[in-house]
Amino acid sequence: MAGLPTYDINNPADMDYPEHERTYSGFLTATKWGSIAVIAIVLGMLVGLMAGGGFLGGIGTFVIILAIAYFVA
Repeated sequence: MAGLPTYDINNPADMDYPEHERTYSGFLTATKWGSIAVIAIVLGMLVGLMAGGGFLGGIGTFVIILAIAYFVA
């Protein structure tokens, strides 16, 4: 059978706060650029497939949206 926990609840272990903040920052960056990439893909598909821009128009829109996001975000 499992026994009672052997750690001290009044004296918790030390946290590695710089690593925690670096991981959280990476998560936020991945979330931001993932959202930007999805929006750029959807807008590229909109221009390429629905607005009559064709393949090159869709790719151009995708690249332009990513370039704008790079300088703004």
